[in-house]
Amino acid sequence: MSCAVILAETVETASRTSQATEEAIVPINLIWEHITSLNLLEALMFISFGTVCLFYGWRVFKILVIISFALLGLGLGMIVSDKINGGNNQLWGGLIGLGVMGVLSVPLMRWSVSILGALAGGVLTSGVWYACGLNDIWAGALIGIIAGGMISFIIFKIAVMLFSSVGGSGLIVTGLLALLYIYPQTTEQVEELVFTHKWFLPVALLIPTAVGIILQNKFVKSSRNWNV
Repeated sequence: MSCAVILAETVETASRTSQATEEAIVPINLIWEHITSLNLLEALMFISFGTVCLFYGWRVFKILVIISFALLGLGLGMIVSDKINGGNNQLWGGLIGLGVMGVLSVPLMRWSVSILGALAGGVLTSGVWYACGLNDIWAGALIGIIAGGMISFIIFKIAVMLFSSVGGSGLIVTGLLALLYIYPQTTEQVEELVFTHKWFLPVALLIPTAVGIILQNKFVKSSRNWNV
């Protein structure tokens, strides 16, 4: 086998590995499935709930933290139950995980908020990496997780604003894209934007996030009775 063939195969293998890693970190197909599965009412609910999180997440952050960790516990519980029992009692495993994680997040509220802030930072930086077409998206995500985690542990209010703004922005963008997908006139355009232009989803997430952080910061400063 010639050196040229070996080199070509090596490059192709590296390209496939990079693409698989990218898809694992930025699951575009999974995101698209969620967008296309929403009906009109669900899309409007996503937008409404996302707007509350985006502008008033600082008011309801404790509820958001409990919901987030309860859902995380639900998923982990179902996975563990599936591994242990082979799919039997998967629902019970999920419910136990939901209850345990939801309850634990209450006394560990500050830690939970900091973890969510770190994850929000990872989402943002990995999105920037993906939009710029950079390799090693894991590196970009890790930078965001570390930076977000450090900021969240130092300034608690920033962690609250960060994770609630990112979560609210994600819900709003998902709901709006679902609405545009429902109508035949814009279905193809939405699909093209999501799959063809890498910059679209990160920019669509970043802009509302920035607006939410700015507005929440103003609301927090004007509220004297907000206790964390």
